[in-house]
Amino acid sequence: MKLATYKDGSRDGQLVVVSRDLGTAHYATGIATRLQQVLDDWNFLSPQLEDLFVTLNHGKARHAFPFDPKLCAAPLPRAYQWADGSAFINHVELVRKARNAEVPESFYTDPLMYQGGSDDFIGACDDIVVPSEKMGIDFEAEVAVVTGDVPMGSTPEQALEGVRLLMLANDVSLRQLIPAELAKGFGFFQSKPATAFSPVAVTPDELGGAWKGGRVHLPLQSTWNGRKVGLCDAGDEMTFHFGQLIAHICKTRNVRAGSIVGSGTVSNKDWSRGYSCIAEKRAIETIESGEPKTGFMQFGDTIRIEMKGPDGQSLFGAIDQQVRQGGAAPNEAS
Repeated sequence: MKLATYKDGSRDGQLVVVSRDLGTAHYATGIATRLQQVLDDWNFLSPQLEDLFVTLNHGKARHAFPFDPKLCAAPLPRAYQWADGSAFINHVELVRKARNAEVPESFYTDPLMYQGGSDDFIGACDDIVVPSEKMGIDFEAEVAVVTGDVPMGSTPEQALEGVRLLMLANDVSLRQLIPAELAKGFGFFQSKPATAFSPVAVTPDELGGAWKGGRVHLPLQSTWNGRKVGLCDAGDEMTFHFGQLIAHICKTRNVRAGSIVGSGTVSNKDWSRGYSCIAEKRAIETIESGEPKTGFMQFGDTIRIEMKGPDGQSLFGAIDQQVRQGGAAPNEAS
């Protein structure tokens, strides 16, 4: 089943069911108006949405209309929780090697994770709005899951049963703000502006055999300014699977329906696969030649993030954004 949220002028938008080929959609009115309602009452409402999904795929939904990702908000325009991991340890290794720093042993057994802002997600085709290019604008292509309720103390296997939906994410980073924030010892804050998610969220069964062991075994493609820069495999090299990430969160507290958990930047040891964020490219350049050569994003730049199945069909629709200036730059603020 594939679900999306159309913008309607409200904070939470209007839930729509989307066909498997992303060609048509149908409002879920009469079943649920918002995705959070469905997550709160999954066992009752999701079968009804699944029936509509089947009808839509058979071309028999009476009020179907062409699906337009440009009209989409994030599947969950705001969520109770957004926790982003760094599950691809190769990414951490590269960034640390570039600055001659060791990776602590604990990083291989205990996931890295930060709590992001979840009150203002943006749609897949919404602009990335940043006050200044000097902040070091970077995209980060990721996979994310949306959970149901997961009790405190759940094992990774139990936590994995709580995965309801999967999405793609662009977890934008402002790289020049990160060092000063991390130096405070409290983690990211201003360096993480609004996150964008794919037009649709899909149930795990839509991925078929690609969803295995809490990982998505498919390539994630990143295209920067029309040039493909990354085709990174999102499966085998994911050090911590989504069950482990969710279990990490619920070690000391419950995880509630509507929580979103990210994989972190998808990263591979084979550099020929490219990169899912500019910081990783710069780290590779530093390792190879002693200094980075690739600059960060500029106003007007575009980024497209997409994952396709073995049949070549887009699974989640594409995140397709442009960077533009907005807000007051630090030296311009009154």
